[in-house]
Amino acid sequence: MLTLPELSYDYSALEPHIDAKTMEIHHSKHHKAYVDKTNAALEGTEFLDKPIEEIISNLDQVPEDKRAAIRNNGGGVINHNMFWMCLSPQGGGEPEGGLKSAIDDAFGGFEPLKIKFTEAALTQFGSGWAWLVQDGENLSVIKTSNQDSPLTMGETAIAESPLRPILCIDVWEHAYYLKYQNRRPEYVEAFWNVVDWKEAGRKFVDK
Repeated sequence: MLTLPELSYDYSALEPHIDAKTMEIHHSKHHKAYVDKTNAALEGTEFLDKPIEEIISNLDQVPEDKRAAIRNNGGGVINHNMFWMCLSPQGGGEPEGGLKSAIDDAFGGFEPLKIKFTEAALTQFGSGWAWLVQDGENLSVIKTSNQDSPLTMGETAIAESPLRPILCIDVWEHAYYLKYQNRRPEYVEAFWNVVDWKEAGRKFVDK
């Protein structure tokens, strides 16, 4: 059974870039709802105690009447689990080490990456996410709708997708509307001040 993960920092720790009230609602209400609804959908099935990534990767084995709920809510669990890890009160700055070298190779430097990632976040129509992903030895920026992600990608199994998430930003309105209202560009710009590049570097596999 899934549980809501505790954050490694206080709700107020990302102020003034992401406000405490948004963090509290986002984590304790929205994320918890995804956890609860996924558990409810899995109740009575053999998948209840399996990792959500494994469940999503074998979605075609889940009873058909539960697939949509698990895809949407389970995807929300996976995405939010990663999103909180992308953020840090000591965040900001620029990537280092192997990830920096890969970004330089793929985008020509950090600033071009920032521009491309920001564009993906701003041009995602409606709810969704922007991602920095690793595809084999290469890095690329993608965007996904709703709670799809590089791991879910609709009903594509993880084993069939070479994409490895390195960094993400949630651009659902609930992630920023209390502080920024409809000013998504300001939220995305503020995000760069709290990016945990050390965690992103740990997710990167240096070939």
